[in-house]
Amino acid sequence: MTTMQTAMRTVLGEGFRVFFLAAGIYAVLAMGIWLGILGAEARGAAPALPFAPAPYLWHAHEMIFGYAAAVLGGFFLTAVPSWTGTAAARRGYLAAAAAAWLAGRLAVWWSGALPPGLVAVADLAFLPLLGVKIALQLARRPKPQNMMLLGVLAIIWSGNLMVHLEWTGLAADTAGTGLRVGLLGVTATIAVIGGRVAPAFTRNAMTRAGVEARLPQTPAALDAIGVGTAILLPLMVLLGAPEMLLAAVALACGAAQAARLMGWRTGWVLGQPILWSLHLGFAMLAAGYAILGLGWAGLTGEIAGLHVLGIGAVGGMTLAVMSRATLGHTGRPLVAPRATAVAYALIAAAALVRAAGSTLATDWYTLSVLGSGALWIAGFAIFLSDFWGPLTTPRA
Repeated sequence: MTTMQTAMRTVLGEGFRVFFLAAGIYAVLAMGIWLGILGAEARGAAPALPFAPAPYLWHAHEMIFGYAAAVLGGFFLTAVPSWTGTAAARRGYLAAAAAAWLAGRLAVWWSGALPPGLVAVADLAFLPLLGVKIALQLARRPKPQNMMLLGVLAIIWSGNLMVHLEWTGLAADTAGTGLRVGLLGVTATIAVIGGRVAPAFTRNAMTRAGVEARLPQTPAALDAIGVGTAILLPLMVLLGAPEMLLAAVALACGAAQAARLMGWRTGWVLGQPILWSLHLGFAMLAAGYAILGLGWAGLTGEIAGLHVLGIGAVGGMTLAVMSRATLGHTGRPLVAPRATAVAYALIAAAALVRAAGSTLATDWYTLSVLGSGALWIAGFAIFLSDFWGPLTTPRA
């Protein structure tokens, strides 16, 4: 067996390996393509592109339903078996699921030459394939706090469906709504999962260090508000709720996430990047909801809030979770490499640069978008450099 065959067999041996690797590669590739398009347009060129939707729609779609969906696949296929005591997915399923995800990416990329219905079928296949698998596993121990994640996956898939309804000509003006539903579905997942792992991992680290007082905690009522408003928001967008009502719920959601974070002893983790990255991602979640709420209320731009959520919360939290899960599941110490700690900061900076740029004049706006994208690429290139070995070689 060649080295390449051994690596492929290893990568397809566990869900986190194949999908975290795919997510890291796609984060760099898709953003690089987007920056190339922007750079060409800034020079007055009109590049011939193989996909049918407008470039900004392709970019948004692939960040949500390409990159983020891959991370969700890797996380759920790794976490759900440990939650339920069931066997992990086998290589055959992982290969099929990875092929479905890749087929969606290729179909959307070549959508200018393919029938829109075929593109929709290919792109919409991955999340149901993932959902059925984890539903069968969750059914072994059907706890409500875990089963509701299937509903969140359905919300994300519904957002993608709305995008394709417009792209196939079956509906008008639904793509923008679908992208927002998809993004807010992903951030709702972060509100649920991040709200569990950030305080739990911090508490575990404090206990190992001998700290017994003032451990991280969140009142149950506050958790319910934070999770409930996060899941309610994409449903309201899906149903076309008035923007002022959306603004009120988004502001309440942001305040709830901030209040949850305040009880997690963030000051204690500042010297441990593997922990403060989780807190930073959750802070971006709170800030993103608040800025989005202000945007819907007409006080700021909506674009700033969407990008703080998309880059800072989704990008930052997924990078933190992928690096920690990879270290833990490959038998390595839970200590982020120094370069990865820099990557955490680069993604947060990318979010801030992009949000600030949304308020600037045209020339500076373009520079801010290009700068934000470059920071994103640098952050995920570091992740790939630091974690390529752990993801493609046997457990230490």
